[in-house]
Amino acid sequence: MCGRMAITLPQDAMAQLFAASPDNDLPQGPNFNVCPTMPIAVATSDAGRRRLRAMRWGFIPRWYKAPTDGPLLINARSETIAEKPAFREACRERRCLVAADGFYEWKRGAGQTPLPWFVSRADGAPLVMAGIWQTWQGPDGEPIDSCAIVTCAANETMAPVHDRLPVILEAKDWPLWLGEEGKGAATLMRPAGAEILKMHRVGTEVNSNRATGPGLNKPVGPAPDVSALAEPSPES
Repeated sequence: MCGRMAITLPQDAMAQLFAASPDNDLPQGPNFNVCPTMPIAVATSDAGRRRLRAMRWGFIPRWYKAPTDGPLLINARSETIAEKPAFREACRERRCLVAADGFYEWKRGAGQTPLPWFVSRADGAPLVMAGIWQTWQGPDGEPIDSCAIVTCAANETMAPVHDRLPVILEAKDWPLWLGEEGKGAATLMRPAGAEILKMHRVGTEVNSNRATGPGLNKPVGPAPDVSALAEPSPES
């Protein structure tokens, strides 16, 4: 987790949200089914100057000879991020912010097809997640900026569906995560309060990574009792 998301905030609104200067090559939206390896807009900071830039969702370690040379790293676990060779330098020096409407997660009940859920902020604001990034330089190709979303243990809202959750940051914490307020970003890598999130079932159309359209994150049917889904979900 997280392995799919919806991003519909216009580029100018996202730049305004982060008080960042937008690059010219930002991905066009809206996109209700953002999948790994797609470009997404992320906010970074260099000496206090924020920039909204396009990056590949799928972190590429420096030693990869090609973007597909190893596992697809879309998430980085907060518990081990400072130790993993792929992430530890980026965790210290290159952190970013990812804004989305919300993300999709799947839960499998006993004998059931995995059922998709959409998770968003209860207050309707953009869901801003902690990320890390770096520039990968291939042996013969152009440099690629890539990123991963930092995850932590699930909170009480998320736990019935999945045991992981993106690190969700409030606006007051963005400067610290981006390195604009010195050290201490590690203290932010914790689950958001249960009251921050809401979630609802969505149609199984989103099970396909080719699905598109604004209906993908809309509620379907009455809200089921997530506690009745007994089997633990596999980690994304």
